[in-house]
Amino acid sequence: MPATAFELLEAKAPFIPELAIVLGSGLGALAASPEALTGRAIPFAELGFPPQSVEGHSGQLIFCELEGRKVVLQAGRFHYYEGHPLATVTLPMRLYGRLGVKAVLLTNAAGALNPNHQVGDLMVLTDHINFTGQNPLIGPNPGPGPRFQDLSSAYDPALRATLHRAAKALGQTLQEGVYIGVTGPSYETPAEIRAFRAWGADAVGMSTVPEAIVARHEGMKVAGISCLCNMAAGILDQPLTHQEVLEAGQASAGRFEALVRRFIRDAAL
Repeated sequence: MPATAFELLEAKAPFIPELAIVLGSGLGALAASPEALTGRAIPFAELGFPPQSVEGHSGQLIFCELEGRKVVLQAGRFHYYEGHPLATVTLPMRLYGRLGVKAVLLTNAAGALNPNHQVGDLMVLTDHINFTGQNPLIGPNPGPGPRFQDLSSAYDPALRATLHRAAKALGQTLQEGVYIGVTGPSYETPAEIRAFRAWGADAVGMSTVPEAIVARHEGMKVAGISCLCNMAAGILDQPLTHQEVLEAGQASAGRFEALVRRFIRDAAL
């Protein structure tokens, strides 16, 4: 991990957040909330991060108070398909761990594989399948986690239960399932989708898995939410587009923000 990146963040951060929230494609409305707009925004460029190249990712860290808790909102992320090494993709997780953040909520836009799920549903991640062909822990072990990181409970059961309770209190229907991470940037073929479904995956996306692995390696609790923004290839007779993903994410923005706010308030971190 570049020492300068941590030094810059440590110098600029107004406080140590309890929780980091990564806002996925189309889910950035929380970054425009009144609390976020009056918080401390740090553009990625000020930390030496590479520029954002994906529509729907503004590229900044926002330190603010939400529901009475200190949080950092990560508006944007780095993807392996952009050509970044996994050390860069997961660098924010390393920084949060060293800063003293206790937990991370990872969100993403994903394609639905489970025919019982619908476009616009929110899905709590129970587990993941790493089909990227890469693992961010390859190479010298930077600590603090062990050489062979246990991922048997990668997504914290207590935080998952909190998300379900929050959804119930709000009258929301919340799905749950297994997320399979792929590299992208091309969408999957119908044959690949059939294979993923046979493996037990419920949603597919191009992020989150490397971040979850490194967040656990840093000792942070992890929770994950997918916004199911399209039906995966071959399930419906129509082509897939990124614009569809953004529009579905924006349509779910109100429910997503309400769920996250309730989660922030109720989570035992």
